[in-house]
Amino acid sequence: MSSRNPIIAVTGSSGAGTSTTIESFAHIFRSLGITPATVEGDSFHRYSRQEMDLEKRKAREDRRNISYFGDQANDFDALEKLFSTYSETGKGQMRRYLHTFDEAVPYNQMPGTFTPWEKLGEGTDLLFYEGLHGGVVTEKNDVAKHVDLLIGMVPIVNLEWIQKIIRDTNQRGHSREAVTASIVRSMEDYISYITPQFSKTHINFQRVPTVDTSNPFSAKAIPSLDESFVVIRFREATGVDFPYYLSMIDGAFMSRINTLVVPGGKMGLAMELLLTPLIRDLMEKKHRANKQLDWMTDL
Repeated sequence: MSSRNPIIAVTGSSGAGTSTTIESFAHIFRSLGITPATVEGDSFHRYSRQEMDLEKRKAREDRRNISYFGDQANDFDALEKLFSTYSETGKGQMRRYLHTFDEAVPYNQMPGTFTPWEKLGEGTDLLFYEGLHGGVVTEKNDVAKHVDLLIGMVPIVNLEWIQKIIRDTNQRGHSREAVTASIVRSMEDYISYITPQFSKTHINFQRVPTVDTSNPFSAKAIPSLDESFVVIRFREATGVDFPYYLSMIDGAFMSRINTLVVPGGKMGLAMELLLTPLIRDLMEKKHRANKQLDWMTDL
């Protein structure tokens, strides 16, 4: 962690409201005049899509599993190096993983490939990471220790499976059987690398549907935000103005002394209300640290 070069990481898998999250942070950064260095977690995959397909076949032949949740398919060394370097210097290197043809065409590349590594833009105020492993800790790597504000975005697991099944069958042409098999193969990595992160986060936003998701493998549609509640858990409740948030968010209530529950359609509003003062505080600490450094340099 660094006062001079703060890092915000949003960690979690699909189905938690990614578009709402990105939009909320864009509003916050714009309102506070912040220029972020934005990094996508997929850019730290170890393999291109074609290479990953080959690795999956090898794993099946060897009767082992590999998934995008685990360390075999991701370069945690490079991710931790970026966080450490940015924290110390405000600089680093990044690339992009090109998911679709629309993303790949400007680079004259195929989908499922990476852009070349490039330097992070000069003059950024903070690093903003969004992906699977912003708070991952292994025997070899500790990404979480470099993060100043760690936020978990996590749907209940049945909702996550519904989102994956419908996305992969409708958009990527996979069969339900193939997607189900992929979920089963990835469970060990999910338990080992994904869920432990949510005990390290400062705030968790967990989406809970209010419709029946008891059999995610037969679902025909993804529950909408309006068909959900969002459970917001604070690791430290001290200093959180819960009465203010209850008054500002219609339909909100407390379920525990550190847990606020809001209607799903209010998730964007809740994120902006809760996170804006925390990010403003990070920026104030950054300005104070830079002023102190300038003062010491002038001596």
